[in-house]
Amino acid sequence: GSLPGSVHDLKAARIWGILRRLQAADLLTLADKGYVGAGEHVRVPYKGRNKPASQKAANAAHAKLRGPGERANAQLKTWRILHKLRCCPLLAGQLVKAILVLQLRDAG
Repeated sequence: GSLPGSVHDLKAARIWGILRRLQAADLLTLADKGYVGAGEHVRVPYKGRNKPASQKAANAAHAKLRGPGERANAQLKTWRILHKLRCCPLLAGQLVKAILVLQLRDAG
């Protein structure tokens, strides 16, 4: 079910059991700094200023790995049809695939 927009992503992930399922599947997950405290299997960037070079390098690698997913999410948000989508998640996945095909065709 849906939750109010004011619910933090980490709280929603806990409510829906997403973190538990990721851990049970032994999946390492890259997340933003909002997921600090989500568990050992959720990696977040180092916080703070004046970090050592090793932490800066780790943050750069983290951002490089997360970048494509972040760009994909940003692109999907530009498709107005997804704003009002109220259907089965499987159907939503098919719609997203179709949108991607159209977008790649338009760009290529």
